[in-house]
Amino acid sequence: MKVAITGGTGFAGRHLARALLSDRHDVVIVARGVDKRDPSILGAGATFVAASTDDADALRRAFSGCEAVAHFAGINREIGTQTYERVHVRGTRAVVDAARVAGVRKVVYLSFLRARPDCGSPYHESKWAAEEIVRASGLDHTILKSGVIYGRGDHLLDHVSRALYTFPFFPLVGLRPTRLRPVYVGDVVRIAHAAIVDRRLSRQTVAVLGPEELGAGDAIRRIALAVGRAVPVIPAPVVLHRILGWVFERTMTVPLVAAAQVRILSESVTEPLPFADAPPADLAPTTMFSVERIRAELPQGGPFGLHDLRLFQH
Repeated sequence: MKVAITGGTGFAGRHLARALLSDRHDVVIVARGVDKRDPSILGAGATFVAASTDDADALRRAFSGCEAVAHFAGINREIGTQTYERVHVRGTRAVVDAARVAGVRKVVYLSFLRARPDCGSPYHESKWAAEEIVRASGLDHTILKSGVIYGRGDHLLDHVSRALYTFPFFPLVGLRPTRLRPVYVGDVVRIAHAAIVDRRLSRQTVAVLGPEELGAGDAIRRIALAVGRAVPVIPAPVVLHRILGWVFERTMTVPLVAAAQVRILSESVTEPLPFADAPPADLAPTTMFSVERIRAELPQGGPFGLHDLRLFQH
């Protein structure tokens, strides 16, 4: 089976690509460029096509001969012309149109659990608009409304662990307690694989959540335990994190926290909005957010440094 993956060099995209390649499927990775954090996916046998998700001609060529498209491209901060409107909305419309012209039979879209309209967050609203484009496409589709995803090469474990090495305390987003159901990337890939290869979850919007619910502070403490760092976890006002997000987006190559992430973490990420079906029992995520699992997925330990700042990038 030939499958195209937009955002295929990104975190979730490359995990899906490796799973499909290991099953001997043909994989076409569509991305603006290779994610420098892990370029090894291109050595695994995938075909790489350099294209933006709103480049209709390039997408049609990339999707030629594909039976399915996994639309995993997305951003959590706007940089120059890479806006939420362009990437999530116009990009999804172009992906759907190109898939239709190329004769693709299935589109699987990775969205966010709390994506919804009219909530005041451009990130959430643009992801919702993309969902609606996929639902109205006339193509067979599956929309995965996923909670916070973790695993090797993610943002959560990578940045939290490095922050624990760097700072004397860890500031939680908001003064009110929030809760999470972290979902392991392997479980997300398993559901996406079933939707793509087995054509399950047809025309469904599915909530993808980990099996365990815990407080955001408890999640950070569990990562700290896995890292071996005893760091106080202290609630801090959302406005402080918004200021930090504004600063980090403009100074770091990959921000410690971005504005969209502040909004995501300021509310509990345990239930889908405005709707989503639960996955069938055999596809429901089962991997616990355990210290052992966290430790197995952690990057090499160490603090943030000058190389993480844009000013020192060549």
